[in-house]
Amino acid sequence: MITREDIRELAAFQSNGDGCALSFYFQPRTPQNRSHKEETILAKDLVRQALREAEQHGKNGCAREDLERILEIANNLHASPAKAKAIFAAGPNKIWREFDLPPQLPGTQLFVNRRFHLKPLAVLLGAQPNVCVTLVDRQRGRFFDLRLDELKERGGLFRNLPRGRSDGYAGYDAGHTERRVANEAKLHYKQVADRLKDELERGVWEKVVIGCHDTNWSEFESNLHPYVKQRLLGHFPADVASLTCEEIRENANRALERALAQRRDESLREALGQAKGNARGVTGLRRVLRSIELGEVQTLFLGDNYMARAVECTGCGRIDSHMVPYCPLCGKATRELADVCDAMIPMAIRRDIELFYVKNHPEFDRVGNIAALLRFRADQSRPQIAAAS
Repeated sequence: MITREDIRELAAFQSNGDGCALSFYFQPRTPQNRSHKEETILAKDLVRQALREAEQHGKNGCAREDLERILEIANNLHASPAKAKAIFAAGPNKIWREFDLPPQLPGTQLFVNRRFHLKPLAVLLGAQPNVCVTLVDRQRGRFFDLRLDELKERGGLFRNLPRGRSDGYAGYDAGHTERRVANEAKLHYKQVADRLKDELERGVWEKVVIGCHDTNWSEFESNLHPYVKQRLLGHFPADVASLTCEEIRENANRALERALAQRRDESLREALGQAKGNARGVTGLRRVLRSIELGEVQTLFLGDNYMARAVECTGCGRIDSHMVPYCPLCGKATRELADVCDAMIPMAIRRDIELFYVKNHPEFDRVGNIAALLRFRADQSRPQIAAAS
């Protein structure tokens, strides 16, 4: 499973040649016939096209061995709907990384460039946190990790509740037994809640989703530490003993998607509003690039299919939306970028900038399908910067 550290490592790479960084994405599709070969054929065609360019025009020469290796892998790919695949290679730098991914990529694609093409991964990962899924009832607590649609159970808690042999004379002991059961359940809820608090403090997870019977939810919720409640994405009704892993994953993913969509919409609304007031928001490629360069950006918003031309300085690496032949800072020559996202997304990843993709938003369309919410504004006074921080 790919991690954020893997993504940062890939984002930091840049080859000295013009085409040594190879990025291959395989997205399985529902087969149109029993041969299940449509995507495999497409993958092989993409690789062969890149090999032909290497032979005919001298392009991608340093990636030839990696392309041939991917072609061999493509011959053996099986379009299982359960897994997509990503491969990143740079032979001259001895880099070869393979990752299985959820089948949610935009399609089967191959890129050969100076940098690894990370946009499909950024779309997939977005602002997804490490999520803890906890199932709890009056006796049991089960703990799972959810990352990129992969669910792994990592332990649990169990508490035996007392059972009275009889209700005693005229039911005298029934009340005592019921109170003992209720007290043991409270202790169990506190134990589960304490474990969640401890895990949060140790950085085991960033957000939590809880599955619990509706009748027990209020009692359990009252035991949660305020810090844990702040990280709670939601809860769903669950029978701890009978719920399958697939049902757990589906319920947790729904809660995560709702929370991420809400955060995206609220943050975008704030960014657009702040931009109108010349405060902690900017819109348009030029302003966003400048804010990234100055370290101001907290959250970056891109249209789902956003593309724009830009230039990159061959000396200092500065990206400019103006198509100038020489860098205005250091005077070195620039190179054209057909898609500024190829350079901007790795920059955002390296700087831990939260990234959201936005679809079908008229106001966002009007400002150019690119915006950023800022931590501070470097061109404003120190008191304002301190307040924003």
